[in-house]
Amino acid sequence: MNLLVNGDAESGPGGNAEPVASVDGWSVRQGAPALVAYAYGNGYPAPGDPGPARRGSRFFSGGNSPRTALVQDVPLPARGATGRAAVDAGRVRYAVSAWLGGYAAQEDGARLSVEFRDGRGTPLALSVLGPVTAAERGGRTALVERAAEAAVPPGARSARVLLVLTRTGSGTSNDGYADAISLTLHAEGVRP
Repeated sequence: MNLLVNGDAESGPGGNAEPVASVDGWSVRQGAPALVAYAYGNGYPAPGDPGPARRGSRFFSGGNSPRTALVQDVPLPARGATGRAAVDAGRVRYAVSAWLGGYAAQEDGARLSVEFRDGRGTPLALSVLGPVTAAERGGRTALVERAAEAAVPPGARSARVLLVLTRTGSGTSNDGYADAISLTLHAEGVRP
């Protein structure tokens, strides 16, 4: 089960390239993102461009801000096979994945990080995905899957998920793109 709310940009306002003030499930910390429909066109990723096979109707874009940052703080389960006792015994693993990309040969990009924290908010471990370079996209508009898996550090009680979309070149559009963002937990030896 994905611990993130609206990791697929399907919920809330948007649908074109216009920036939005808020995104369901996420706190907008910098800039103004856009939730762009794959059917929107105008050079944005389209249904036939490389991306998630089971994509929804929309994806995250950086809007028109040079740097857009979205944050989601996720409490880890207190009980069960992935609860605190299992985490503290080193028996819980996490998997994080996202489809990250950009526009054509531009280097605008998206980076996703997951920082596990203890009960006081002290960082314990960090995992970073992306950005995906233009060369990794073959110089075309595309989203490419990135994933990581590791043990949840003992003492972890929450995960801070940070999506940063960055414009590196000239122009007004921040063409860092992301979709299908997922964070899951599973007991050691059990595949999700």
